[in-house]
Amino acid sequence: MEGNATAMSSDPNSAAAVIRRWIEEVWNQGRAETIDELFPEHATMWGVGRPEQSSRSAAEFKGFHQAMRGACPDTKITLDEIVEQGDTAFARWTVTATHTGEGLGIPATNRKVKIHGMSACHVKDGKIAEAWNLWDQIGMARQLGVLGGKATELFP
Repeated sequence: MEGNATAMSSDPNSAAAVIRRWIEEVWNQGRAETIDELFPEHATMWGVGRPEQSSRSAAEFKGFHQAMRGACPDTKITLDEIVEQGDTAFARWTVTATHTGEGLGIPATNRKVKIHGMSACHVKDGKIAEAWNLWDQIGMARQLGVLGGKATELFP
């Protein structure tokens, strides 16, 4: 990982360590098996797909992960900053990717995208208990050339 992320606790089960591992293994390396390790069946992850959507298990999240990695297999997330408070870590990150697949339900555009977002991750016993994600979905749609109608006037 690059960026200005600073070292937190050296505990591999700390919130910062879990979010770092999640970004590196799940997203940068595409390791779906890490989802099973870090995201238990009783956990919830908000902000995947539409902002109000959640994944309530590893199995549900894997559908989102597979769609995103299928659309943009070269996904790279840079952790720009991370702050840890108790059992919660807050991260600001940047995604770079190329839309070469159809996992998003639209034909590949072969366009490069750069998306900014933030995540908060509450950790219990070294696993995600609940996480919240906010990312620039409008910006992604604009960069892919699929934002149309009045939305193009609101979000040029």
